[in-house]
Formats: sequence, C-alpha cells, structure tokens
Amino acid sequence: MMRVFGPVWTAPILLGVLTVIGLVSALLGDGVWDAVSAVSLGAVVAVGGWYGLRRPAAR
Repeated sequence: MMRVFGPVWTAPILLGVLTVIGLVSALLGDGVWDAVSAVSLGAVVAVGGWYGLRRPAAR
C-alpha cells in the first residue's frame, strides 16, 4: 500500500505547493515576487491545461 503513495500523490502535492507559493508571493511580495507568483501559478495552469486538452490513449 505504501508503494502506491508516491506515484499517485507526488504530482498533486507538488502542484499544491506551487499554488501556495504563488498565492503567498503574490499577496506578500512585490517586484521579483510578482514574477515568482506568475511563474508558479502559470505552471499549475499549464499542467492543468495540458492534461485537460490531451486526447485519451487509444485502446
């Protein structure tokens, strides 16, 4: 059961951490932090878009 944890939860946890970093840096920082928030939140949106727009594998 513990072998399933890594492959299943690694990407969602990483996306959650990127989201938190982006939101906190957007709220608390200015200047370079705006770029950090844009890159981190943009990466989350790009991953979601890529998985949402890709075609399902043929069976």
